[in-house]
Amino acid sequence: MTIKTLDHKTKSSISPGEEILSAQQSLAVAECAELARLADRHTNGRGEGYHPTAIAPLSFVRQSDPCIIVQEVSEPLFAIVVQGQKKVSVNGETFQYGVAQYLVLSVDMPLSACMVEATPDQPYLGLKLNLDPIQLCEIIAQTDLSLTQKANPIRGWSVSDAAPPLIDCVIRLAKLLDTPEDIPFLAPLMIREIYYRLLTDQQGEAVRQIATAGSNMQRIAEVIKQMKADFTKPLRVEELAEHANMSAASFHRHFKAITSMSPLQYQKQLRLLTARQMMLAEAIDATQAAYRVGYESTSQFSREYSRMFGAPPIRDIERLRVS
Repeated sequence: MTIKTLDHKTKSSISPGEEILSAQQSLAVAECAELARLADRHTNGRGEGYHPTAIAPLSFVRQSDPCIIVQEVSEPLFAIVVQGQKKVSVNGETFQYGVAQYLVLSVDMPLSACMVEATPDQPYLGLKLNLDPIQLCEIIAQTDLSLTQKANPIRGWSVSDAAPPLIDCVIRLAKLLDTPEDIPFLAPLMIREIYYRLLTDQQGEAVRQIATAGSNMQRIAEVIKQMKADFTKPLRVEELAEHANMSAASFHRHFKAITSMSPLQYQKQLRLLTARQMMLAEAIDATQAAYRVGYESTSQFSREYSRMFGAPPIRDIERLRVS
């Protein structure tokens, strides 16, 4: 497993040309303290996990136990850490990031996450904003932020330092929760500003590809939606490539570059995550779950389940129910 950590640079390692950037990062970290107070106030006493808000795309995240691992298929989003540190893993590639750093997911992605700095007294706190490709497309059309297609595929997830203007906009959006009468008019304007900041930031090209018709990322994203809808069926890469209007070789290369996994690995993770959710929510056994998500062999299901979740289905589900 490869673990990469995005650290803010220490003063001794900063060259003269990087002083402005360092000052911006320091300001961003300071601004996140205000965001942390808002996140704490809106989640304190409401338990762990995700907390929806009156602003539909916006959620807060609160976690006090660093041992809890969240595994899910996440939709395109912008997520920023305002207190603590978080580790996100996609198919064995792991990034750890902290205050004033953000994650952008450009496509639906199976991932696992844990909060590596989190205690009851100092919980992990973050904000998540779901991204709307239609709104992104409208902003691109109204600006000169059109996509310059690169020959090399762009990965569907990335972590970056947040600039102060982006954090300031997120603060203003979160503060609207204290004046709900202002949300219908002002929240859409502030979300558009956040989108604009993302489009002009370090990961702007990946964000633009979410909404750019015909981009490699959008074509792969459309195939992923099809795979999610039909994940119980046998995988036929040639048909998926045809749907993406790519050759099989090009499709496989772009799919792996964007998702960090092959189409078969992606389908397998979809199946196993869905089976786990079924066993937890519906109290069905492993044999039923395996059949319902498309496995013909229960033993193969159990092997692959154990490899992904670290324990056989029965033991894993019992552990989750106790916790």
